[in-house]
Amino acid sequence: MTDIDRTEAQLRLHIGEAGAALLRLSESAPSAATALVALVQAVADEAARTPRFAKALTAAIAASGDLVAPTPPAPARAVAAKPAEKKAAARRGKRSPGPFDPFAVYRADGEDGLRARLAPLDLEQLKDIVAEHNMDYDRLAMRWRTASKLHDRIVERVKAAWTKGDAFR
Repeated sequence: MTDIDRTEAQLRLHIGEAGAALLRLSESAPSAATALVALVQAVADEAARTPRFAKALTAAIAASGDLVAPTPPAPARAVAAKPAEKKAAARRGKRSPGPFDPFAVYRADGEDGLRARLAPLDLEQLKDIVAEHNMDYDRLAMRWRTASKLHDRIVERVKAAWTKGDAFR
């Protein structure tokens, strides 16, 4: 994986984590979450549209020190987790990281390549991918018991994220 792919994968992960945090905030303070989403969208849209604004924003953040919290280290993976241990971890709400980044696979190999990489995975591994990338927007996917439905959800969410904004290009 190249540095650009790794950087983009990391960015997508951070965006997913931010989205999950906003969803948690919306449960306790919906108006604050809505206002924060609107603010971040306005700033990001303007930075994407205006290079001068993006440069000034980058300079302002850099000048103010480390405004962004450091990324916590990734949890260490067990060499070979037993199926019973994985199921116990899933019941506790803590999932293992997915076996691969579906966004990187989609970028490199397209939809067919992504489906081929998803095919040999078991339900728990598929659910790990769904959880890691916040693809359970309707809170149904983690209850599904068929791999094909999870394959479709993962492909659907990756394609949706990948093509987001294409209508404006």
